[in-house]
Amino acid sequence: MKHPRIALIHATPLAIDPIVAAFGRLWPEARTTNLLDDSLSADLAAEGRLTDAMIGRFLALSRYVQGSGADAILFTCSAFGPAIEATAAAMTIPVLKPNEAMLDEALAAGSRIGLIATFTPSIPALKTELEDMARARKQAITVTTRTLPDALAALQRGDAGTHDRLIADAAAELIPCDALVLGQFSMASAARLIPAQTGRRVLTSPDSAVLRLKQALRI
Repeated sequence: MKHPRIALIHATPLAIDPIVAAFGRLWPEARTTNLLDDSLSADLAAEGRLTDAMIGRFLALSRYVQGSGADAILFTCSAFGPAIEATAAAMTIPVLKPNEAMLDEALAAGSRIGLIATFTPSIPALKTELEDMARARKQAITVTTRTLPDALAALQRGDAGTHDRLIADAAAELIPCDALVLGQFSMASAARLIPAQTGRRVLTSPDSAVLRLKQALRI
């Protein structure tokens, strides 16, 4: 049986290890390839918004990996929702947004959702995506957000311990919620430091995304 080839497209190298590890645990038979354009995050931060040129770059990257034999595409940066949606509409293979599966789980958990991110542009993109999904379900939600750029800076200089601790501290300060969403692939390691609370789910992107792709390809 042919093992599916999944193209992982990254805007930061920090997302690579968490998703590769998730595939290793949950779907080791899948063949993964990694394509990194780390100028995307820098350009988005500089522009302050998604531009048509950036969306065109997403399309170009997706056409490249499809032409290389990919059976599905997973983007791993949460700040580029509209660009990924445009790509999905243009491709003939499944394209998954990084947090799509996780946000489904958050909405299933309840109406009070805490959302933490370390890359500032991720928050508006994630909040919009979550609210759009809730609206489509006719579900009223309350979203409380926190942005932790200091945690991202710590991870970029190789200090994963400080990164995880800052996220766990922020999680402890959020008001009670039904789902606590760690909004980037690079944040998954912090989940182990967040104490369990009755009635609250702590959600990370990589595992949810792998399982959703496995289901989509009916493997």
